[in-house]
Amino acid sequence: MLLDIMQVTEGGGFVIIQDSVDCCGRQLLKSFMNAALKREEIIHVLGFEVCEDELRAGLDSRCIQRLYFHDGFTDPLGWTECPALTVHQFTPQQISARIGHSEQPKSVMLVIDSLSWVLRHHPATVVCQRLQELRRGGALKSILALLHSDMHQQGIVGSVCHLATAVISVSPGTSVKHAVAKTTRRTKSGRVTREEEYFTVSEDLTVTIEAQSMHSGKAQAEPEEFEADPAANLTFNLRLSEVEREAKEKLSLPFVFSQEKKSALLHHRPGAGRILYEPDANDDFDQEDPDDDLNV
Repeated sequence: MLLDIMQVTEGGGFVIIQDSVDCCGRQLLKSFMNAALKREEIIHVLGFEVCEDELRAGLDSRCIQRLYFHDGFTDPLGWTECPALTVHQFTPQQISARIGHSEQPKSVMLVIDSLSWVLRHHPATVVCQRLQELRRGGALKSILALLHSDMHQQGIVGSVCHLATAVISVSPGTSVKHAVAKTTRRTKSGRVTREEEYFTVSEDLTVTIEAQSMHSGKAQAEPEEFEADPAANLTFNLRLSEVEREAKEKLSLPFVFSQEKKSALLHHRPGAGRILYEPDANDDFDQEDPDDDLNV
């Protein structure tokens, strides 16, 4: 699955490489970039953690001219008078303006190195909203971001990763050469697949899948949730036939005002509105009633 995501990035895709202090994911990030450059895609990098020379090291020199590095490493907080890029300029308008300054084909990938820098200086809700606006803007084919999961609370990591179409969590393997990639991929239909793989990244940034993890086997798909039928497995039938349904619809209920009842109530009839009372011999009259003389 890791190679599939690397080779084919669908429109509007958002891939997050999640690492920690135990296992760095930047080499895998550069492998994704190198594969995109070979597909003749334009790459714009928002670089906050490493300098441009370190990021370009190892990338294919024949395709390096299609990479644009926006320097947020030199002055990420804008302490100088004219910073090239600051973390506060992480807005869809600023990013779209930077991408629009360069000649580009239809395929443009935005690389954020790293998203942790942005999350340290912006609320998670704001970052998620701006990422969604970038995805829907139409100027980008895909977004690739590096996220240091051990720098943030799990709620923040979960909120950001929920927006991604694929999340690749890297961790140390059984040996120094190998690492484990736990990949979670979401399709447009909502189907989620998970897989664990052992991989290595060579000096030329080629990713090799050594083996699948013993915990993975085949790709695991989350079972779809079906709503339970409350009428199933009953000893009696709760469903109506067509004849019973028609009879039910024709039935006139006593508490429902039909058109006939409304007409009968609104139609004036002789004697309507009068109260007729005949005194009874057993009626209780109070003899000490002071108003007994008012016998009209």
